[in-house]
Amino acid sequence: MRVGVTGHMNLSDASVPLVADALHAYLGALGDAPLVGVSCLARGADCVFAEVVIELGGRLEVVLPSSDYRDAQVEADDAPQFDQLLKEAAEVKTMPFDTADQDAYAAANEAILDSVDQLVAIWDGSYSANKGGTACAVEAARSHGMAVTVIWPEGTTRAQSDSELHRAETAAAVEAEK
Repeated sequence: MRVGVTGHMNLSDASVPLVADALHAYLGALGDAPLVGVSCLARGADCVFAEVVIELGGRLEVVLPSSDYRDAQVEADDAPQFDQLLKEAAEVKTMPFDTADQDAYAAANEAILDSVDQLVAIWDGSYSANKGGTACAVEAARSHGMAVTVIWPEGTTRAQSDSELHRAETAAAVEAEK
């Protein structure tokens, strides 16, 4: 069984084990066919998925969106995990883009969809216009008639970005002054 992944990069720390447990349960119940997981190894959902595939004895295949992906997109804190997963991958395909951008991500998503039987989306259901994002990958899979399994266990949350935290703190401060 060939399974691709899409999902949020900003899972909260507390959500990672929830998602990992849900992935173990789902992927482990797929049957006796050898498991092949296909991932871009983006931080968050993609890496959690890749680790679970390996833990279950599956084969990991990686699709990198661009030749500069590691240098441009992998943060220092995430580099050891990324490098280890890349080393454990049975196959690595790099898309023909020099720069990691929305076009490269969209192409990588299409490459994953073209190579799998189903898609697992670690997704809170929110939509974004970001070409190459989680919602776009889910929409593309569904438009191709592909089975999409959404995994978002109860209690799972997304970590706020610095800008979101700043906006929330500013809104709280304004509210407190009222």
